[in-house]
This record gives sequence, structure tokens and C-alpha cells, in this order.
Amino acid sequence: MAYRLYEGREHASSYWKYRISPSDHLIQKVINFLEKQMGHPFELAVDVGCGSGQGTLLLAKHFASVVGTDVSPAQLEMALQYAKEPNITYRQCVAEEQPLADSSVDLMTAMSAFHWFDRPRFLQEAHRVLNPSGCLALLNYTIDMQLSYNDCCSHTLNQVCKEFYAALQPYRSAHLGPSSIEIYREAYESIPYPDKEWHECVWVERPMPLSSYMGLVESFSSYQALLKDDTQKATALSQDIRQRLMSIMRVTSVETEVVVAVKYFYLLACKPQEA
Repeated sequence: MAYRLYEGREHASSYWKYRISPSDHLIQKVINFLEKQMGHPFELAVDVGCGSGQGTLLLAKHFASVVGTDVSPAQLEMALQYAKEPNITYRQCVAEEQPLADSSVDLMTAMSAFHWFDRPRFLQEAHRVLNPSGCLALLNYTIDMQLSYNDCCSHTLNQVCKEFYAALQPYRSAHLGPSSIEIYREAYESIPYPDKEWHECVWVERPMPLSSYMGLVESFSSYQALLKDDTQKATALSQDIRQRLMSIMRVTSVETEVVVAVKYFYLLACKPQEA
């Protein structure tokens, strides 16, 4: 069973504004794996569960055409506002039923989305649409992001961040289980392709205002669930965390820039020629 979230216009706008995408370096790792399997030129990439399109944009320079697909009209509307690359198109569909021909795709990606899909059905669909030697790339990051700010004590800062994440844990979807990384590990083990790779603890650092870090956490499904359940409690939690972080940093502006370190994990798998 797939789960439908992030579909309201307000949440889609927040998703575009605050959600982070993989670094160019991480995308290049995916491209290098694909290049090793099939070589240039790369024709078609599909980014499934593309949301507001941040990750889709990163693929554009590597492929003749890129299709971003998502179940949410609001997310796709946001993606279209920022679709500056002429070789990107967007289609509305569920992840498990892609509007694509058999053996037509060189690369299929899902960036921070696979855990919401009907996972066995999606993996079957990926097998159907991938070319022989085409590749599947599933990427995600853990919630335990780390903050740093100048000479401020990172340990003290991140103790507050951990309290934030712990407060949201009871509102985590049961569909995700206790840890998303286990979902991806299980998928890696289940994919029958002989040529596949598993990577974790790939740290990506992003400078951003403290307000954007707060917005990022507030865009997570667990915070949104709390917000829906008890708006006052959610707002009070955010305000408390924000004020405590600013106090530790000894700043008065929530627009003060911090560095957010995000821990990625991902799997890569190549469809065999004879499949």
C-alpha cells in the first residue's frame, strides 16, 4: 500500500522552500554507476515521487530528457513553476504505475520518496520500465541532522536538535517503522540484480539560515502529523527549540546562518542485460 502525503498547496510550497536535495557530488556518484553499466549517451531519466522537483532538476544536464512523476497535483504545480530546463517534463501518476513503455528508461530515481511507496509493486514497475543495463537509484537521508555554528559548542546545539527529533518520534508514520534506513536495506537485499551497491553515512553539508533548518524539520511528516493533531503543541515545540538554539548560539536573529550536516544513504542497482 502506498501512502499519500505532502499534497496540500501550503505543504507543497514549504516542501520547495525548505527541503534539501542531494548534492551534485552525490548525483555524480549515481551517474558514474550508470556510466559504468551502459556508457553515454543517456537518453531518459525518470524521477519518481519527485515532489516539487528539486532532485529532478539535478538530472537535467545528464540526460536528453527527464520526466518527474508524482501523485500530488500541488507538488507538480510547484515543480512546474521552477522547471527552467527545456528537457524536463512532469506527469501525475502513482509511483507503482508509470506512464512509460517497457524497457525505455536509462535511470529511475526516487529521492526521499521510496519509503512511501507500495515497495514491492514499485520495484516490479522499475524492472518493467528500465532498459537492460538501466539503473535504479533510491536515495534518502536520516532525520538526525547536525548543526554547527562558528565556535559554538556543537554538542550542546545538537542535544537540543535531538530533543526536537525525539519529540516528533511518536508522530512518525507506522508505515515507516522505527528507521527508514532499514526499509532501504531490505529493498537492497530483495533486488535480485547481481550488480548493485549499498552506501551509507554519506555526509552532505549545507549552509542555511536557522529559519530554514526549522522549516526543514517542520516539513517532515512527523511534524505535520503533530501539527494536525495539536496545532498549539506543535507551534510551542518549534518556538521552544528555536529560542533555545538561538540562546546557545548567542544570536537574536533566526536568519543567522548555520551549517546543517545531513547523512545520506542510497542503493544503486543495474538491471541485467538478459532480464
